[in-house]
Amino acid sequence: MSDLNDERGEHDEYDERDQHDERGARDERGARDERGARGARDERGAQDERDQELYDDLLEEELRQAAAILDPVPADLRRIAVDAFALRDLDVRVAELTFDSLVDGIPVRGETDPPRMLTFQSGGVTVDVEVTAEGLIGQLLPPGPAGIEVLSGPREHARLMADDMGRFTGQAPPAGPFALRLRTGREVVVTEWLRA
Repeated sequence: MSDLNDERGEHDEYDERDQHDERGARDERGARDERGARGARDERGAQDERDQELYDDLLEEELRQAAAILDPVPADLRRIAVDAFALRDLDVRVAELTFDSLVDGIPVRGETDPPRMLTFQSGGVTVDVEVTAEGLIGQLLPPGPAGIEVLSGPREHARLMADDMGRFTGQAPPAGPFALRLRTGREVVVTEWLRA
């Protein structure tokens, strides 16, 4: 009888060990399956993200082509954009308008069409400009030679030269917006845009 009990005890011990091993194997398979499923989900998510980016790129290109055909950017506007982009240079300093006779000036009696007087300043550079129907007259302070471009949107830039005294003259800017770009040695100064 005792042999039978010992045998039954050993059998129970083996059963218990087998069940434990089987449970461990099931748990390991479950964890492996879960890792595999999670990996598959992550891979599907990454693939979905790549597909969405590709779809967005294709859609953007199709919209760009449709806009180019149905509503093209006018050449004048493209040129203005290119000019504006050219002014992004970090070395360019902007000369702010500090005086405008249309705003700050005192009217003179009997003067029907007085010239417009403008003063721009940037650091130590001052640009005085008189705008009339006949043209521009201006002077740089401190005086010195400089290359000057009259920027006027899509039109060809008028190029002027300031003499040793900093004086320059040129044709009147067009009725639209204009600005002046001055190159004095290594320094580049651009005035604010104004309407003539």
